[in-house]
Amino acid sequence: MILDLLFPNRCLHCNRIIEADLLVCDLCFGQIHFTHYDYTKNNPVKEQCQLFFPVENTYALIQFEEENLSRKIIHELKYRNREITGKILAEWTCERLDFKDRKPDLFVSVPLHPKKQRERGYNQLHLYTETLSKYFEIPFDHELIKRNYYSKAQALKNKKGRLETINTFSATQPITGKNILLIDDVFTTGTTISSIAWEVLNAGDNTVSVLVIAMDV
Repeated sequence: MILDLLFPNRCLHCNRIIEADLLVCDLCFGQIHFTHYDYTKNNPVKEQCQLFFPVENTYALIQFEEENLSRKIIHELKYRNREITGKILAEWTCERLDFKDRKPDLFVSVPLHPKKQRERGYNQLHLYTETLSKYFEIPFDHELIKRNYYSKAQALKNKKGRLETINTFSATQPITGKNILLIDDVFTTGTTISSIAWEVLNAGDNTVSVLVIAMDV
């Protein structure tokens, strides 16, 4: 209570004081560029994924553009030590995502290397994934895929560095006959998701779908 008075939560965009469980004020919320993609139909995420691996269904919540509010939201999730951002983004996703008759069997989020997770204090996708899991009643597995190497943040890499993701991930256990929904924060080059997708596809008779919080347009 005292901390709330001394350090009130402020809108990421206009700096207006807002409630503690919000990211932006009502006025600025309208400036978030939601994609309105249909999970079961063709969309830009699916078009990009198909360049790298067979994909069933895809969805992105928001557009990740230069200098817009969506970028501030993603940076709040990843770099500002505010894990609750993942829960808020998941709630926005639950309001907009319709699996229809294509409900996946399992949620798997992109893992951090253990050293990176210790440095950050949390995996920015865990609370997001767990909130979706509870709402849609679909299990999640944070341990199915592991990151083999420690590396600097994607945002700090140049384009060449972002493409160097071969053998970055591996499956930790056999899995077969599942439609697995891979979850990441931002879709940029597609190489991170592709690397994980092939681990899942090669692990058994599985299919892959993709959910990203933001699509880099």
